[in-house]
Amino acid sequence: MKRWVTAALLAMPGTAHAEVLLSRNEIQQTLSFGPWPPSFQADLSNRVSNNPRAIALGAALFSDPILSVDGAFACASCHDPEQAFTTSEPRAVGRVLLDRNTPTLKNLAGLRWYGWAGKSDSLWAASLHPIIEKREMAHSKESLKDAIVASPYIDDFEAIFGDTQNQGADLVLVNIAKTLSSYLETLTTERTQFDDFRDALERGDMAAASNYPDAAQRGLQLFLGRGNCSLCHNGLRFSNNEFHDAGVPYFLSETEVDEGRFGGLNFLLSSAYTLDGDWSDDPAKQGAWAVRSIRRSHSDFGTFRTPSLRGVAETAPYMHDGSLNDLEAVVRHYNEIDVERLHADGEAILSELNLSEQEVSDLVAFLETLSSSP
Repeated sequence: MKRWVTAALLAMPGTAHAEVLLSRNEIQQTLSFGPWPPSFQADLSNRVSNNPRAIALGAALFSDPILSVDGAFACASCHDPEQAFTTSEPRAVGRVLLDRNTPTLKNLAGLRWYGWAGKSDSLWAASLHPIIEKREMAHSKESLKDAIVASPYIDDFEAIFGDTQNQGADLVLVNIAKTLSSYLETLTTERTQFDDFRDALERGDMAAASNYPDAAQRGLQLFLGRGNCSLCHNGLRFSNNEFHDAGVPYFLSETEVDEGRFGGLNFLLSSAYTLDGDWSDDPAKQGAWAVRSIRRSHSDFGTFRTPSLRGVAETAPYMHDGSLNDLEAVVRHYNEIDVERLHADGEAILSELNLSEQEVSDLVAFLETLSSSP
């Protein structure tokens, strides 16, 4: 299709002409990635969602080692606010080396699934599990209640949730997770150079849109077209939040595998902490249909949740196992993907891209514009 360049030329003394390179169809596709940020929607399953006092308490607890049984580390130890709420290690380190890379905690509000394998269907459940996971913070429900009762946070906690002594340990655990969730809902990535470009296109301001670098525009065209990246990385967050086989090995050792979504579903379907369970605060149980209708399949082995690409330049290393060090390595992985690693009965959506060196560079240039400028 002919490029849309009408009214897109920007002439300035002593400079070359700049233009919008996208076709009309590519512009329409680009508009689907915004506007950013999205409007906030409170989580009906969490009665303290968007509660200022709960948010403040959640922020304090997030950075306090009280949530680990021996005070060894806090949520922020693995989800470092100075590193986009992740860390630079390939795989997370709890009490032992864990199986997966630490995902960022930004832009989590309103998702359907949480975690690399989707073992939670709410943000508060996703916040709950690391607290009682033996390889991570290792509290029992009882030890967590004791720690909160004896802590400086007890007055705030009881102001929000009532008399703690008369609450069961399960309820205290859930309420702690819901305060953490109320805080995490506030974490979003900032607007980016891409967002300025996208919004300029929407209002028809081609002069402003043409300030977006040509290399990033060419990369976006690859992202939408031959690269087929937008099949999975779509919507406001550049993610369909579903599970795919990206051709990354899922063997942990010669005898162990990371089951990915298959294991996540086993966990989810046996969990009491779902939108279909008794701990949801939504009497209508909206969203519970997903966990009620989900079914396990052999093709779920080795599939992992599609991460958001917003802020992606700040969250290296990449993939569920942290095996790719930078964005160029990610592009080259897909460019030269070994289709033999893909499941025979899974999705046949990936193939070698055969990009030139210039095209690899352009695609990286586009991805970098999805992060805010330093």
